Amino acid sequence: MDDTPEPQAVGRHALGPHVVGRRVVVRHLLPDGRASDVLGTCTAWDGTTLTVDRDGHGPVTVALADVVTGKPVPPRASVRARVSASEVERHVEALWSQVTTEPLGAWTLRASPPHGGRLRRRGNSVLAMEDPGLGWADVAWRVREFYAARDQAPLAQVRLGSPEEERLATVGFTPTGSGDAHAQLAPVAQLARATRGAASDLPARLEEATTEASVVLGDGAARGRGVLSGDWLLVEGLEVDPGHRRRGLATYVLAELVDWGASQGARTAMLHVEVVNEGALALYERLGFRTHHTNRYLALTRG
Repeated sequence: MDDTPEPQAVGRHALGPHVVGRRVVVRHLLPDGRASDVLGTCTAWDGTTLTVDRDGHGPVTVALADVVTGKPVPPRASVRARVSASEVERHVEALWSQVTTEPLGAWTLRASPPHGGRLRRRGNSVLAMEDPGLGWADVAWRVREFYAARDQAPLAQVRLGSPEEERLATVGFTPTGSGDAHAQLAPVAQLARATRGAASDLPARLEEATTEASVVLGDGAARGRGVLSGDWLLVEGLEVDPGHRRRGLATYVLAELVDWGASQGARTAMLHVEVVNEGALALYERLGFRTHHTNRYLALTRG
């Protein structure tokens, strides 16, 4: 019986210099004629070989003459992207210097003072992103009582399209009609690379505290704030005045915040952006942010 491997055709691939820095899968021939697959990030291409870093298992260099097939593939999901929506949103509590929390089964009731001149729904709603482990009627009553004691409207923050959103509808919660927002994550190292070289023709001021920093350009033409929660960098209030837009100022502010966060050991950046803010969404996607989940706020309107 002849065990000689069948010969493989070579050269059918979608590879080239454009895949450097991208994640690829490559099938190539070994010296004995067998085919093997390599998956990872292409780090080099010289016209005769390509090098692939195999996700922490070291680089391998493949002769293009031995490539059977190959193509770019989606980036590997980060460990942080695989955590639950509830775990992601619990980091948001770090944004406020004062926040009152109470457990409601597996949920968290939250109340915080005005921030930026107004009450923020993120800090004044029950975080409802998993089964509470309590009766739904009891949940509605407890939410109503908690916020009534603070003279606030009872609100719930849910993941859009979740079972919790559906169940809360049966006990009197309805969408507020505005404010749906994507929670977006990005690796700090990737953001640092993407924003490297960002420049501003306005003077920049960086103000630092132990766990937060703010950046202001000029007399407030652009601004943003970064807050640490463990090794997460929370970005908020990233704004550019209308008369100063399309000058790269938002990217520069973000670059400064990311540089500060990285110096403090941050590994993951997070921000919220409303689903209707197409300009910001395009910018964040270009820099490497990806949507982890989408938030919706529900108001208790009956019961």
